[in-house]
Amino acid sequence: MRRKQRERLREQAPLTFVIDRLSHEGRGVSHYSADDADHPAAKAGKKVFVSFALPGETVKAKVVEVMGKYEEADTKEVLVASPERTDPVCPHFGVCGGCSLQHWQADAQIAFKQGVLAQHFQHFGGLEPQEWLPPLRSTRTDYRRRARLGVKYVQKKGEVLVGFRERNSSYLADIRVCKVLNAEVGERIQALRDLIAGLDSRETIPQLEIAIADPEISIMVRHLQPLSERDQAALLAFCQTLGWQLYLQPAGYDSVHRVDAPEAPMRLHYSLPAFDVRFGFSPLDFTQVNQELNEQMVSLAVDLLDLNPGERVLDLFCGLGNFSLPLARTVGSQGQVVAVEGSEEMVRRGTENATLNALENVQFYAQDLTKDFSGQPWAKEGFDALLIDPPRSGAEEVMHYLPRFGARRIVYVSCNPATLARDAGILAPLGYRLVKAGVMDMFTHTGHVESIALFERTAV
Repeated sequence: MRRKQRERLREQAPLTFVIDRLSHEGRGVSHYSADDADHPAAKAGKKVFVSFALPGETVKAKVVEVMGKYEEADTKEVLVASPERTDPVCPHFGVCGGCSLQHWQADAQIAFKQGVLAQHFQHFGGLEPQEWLPPLRSTRTDYRRRARLGVKYVQKKGEVLVGFRERNSSYLADIRVCKVLNAEVGERIQALRDLIAGLDSRETIPQLEIAIADPEISIMVRHLQPLSERDQAALLAFCQTLGWQLYLQPAGYDSVHRVDAPEAPMRLHYSLPAFDVRFGFSPLDFTQVNQELNEQMVSLAVDLLDLNPGERVLDLFCGLGNFSLPLARTVGSQGQVVAVEGSEEMVRRGTENATLNALENVQFYAQDLTKDFSGQPWAKEGFDALLIDPPRSGAEEVMHYLPRFGARRIVYVSCNPATLARDAGILAPLGYRLVKAGVMDMFTHTGHVESIALFERTAV
């Protein structure tokens, strides 16, 4: 957007918009009318995405971005409010980019997300599940157990900022608390700001990574210059007071080392009590952000697979074994789970966790699942059931191969409804019908849609 256009937009008074619906990201959608012709670049019928507006509302919003086919606007005043509108739980909502839907009742949020999933199924494959599963919900605050927090020393103010980026900006938001982070950390944002502000190296610390487990908490400090003994002592004293693990990262991930207990392993832990399994993980490992929801999700996935003792299960994109170990418990000592993951480090972690839980009926294999794996011995075996939990890009390369495994049931866990729907469209003509699907509120107050689907092999 050109400089003169930005200046005109800053001077332009807010306009009135009637919100027709929401975009898949949760922004209000409206259109210019002929009455808006005096607005720069206005064109009758042109689409406008309005942040913080809900369907059926009439709002005054200020245009902040003009594109060829659409414009972006921010709500400044709600003239006619939706009955589903509610007060945000966080005082920094609207400035911090961590959440975008706190103005909307949580039940309405999850219903909207199911609608997004349904639209994607219809768009990509003309599909609809035979049954919609009840959505999985968790606490609506205090749920997030992982976070990468930016750090910035603002010299003009003599302050340190710690937190997430501002909405649609590279700048850090000036926040003092985070209501979606686990309260042990979310209520200590100001304390972290004060801690970093008192360090000699406050200008060369760009990032903190937080991991919260059962009951451990770790903080990993990224620093661009060596820390003085005084700074290390201050960080260590802060963590020891709270019982947190302290890690330093002076360069790449291979430079990460533990400071609070240098000889101790770099491990935190979480459990899935329903399956009597416990997981060890490094602060660098991927784990689910919402532990309460994760427990529900794993139980649902196992239930949908409807396993019997002695059956064989394949777990693709298995990570550190979040699903693999519960599956191994379910099929018993006479059954078998084959778990496959692209990261060799995660395969080592999964094997470590199998040993931790005395599970001998699960084997982990390293394999890039975006490439041909047909020659692997495990890929030539048959399975009774299959679970797949791919990254956001989905598993298009894998879908065409899945029928060769002969699984009667496939459970697909997804963090991107568009790629789930695309992959479902591939499975359908290969002999698998979409039986059940539903959404899971892994990231309440955001537009992120987590979902799960069950496919069953049709009779031959």
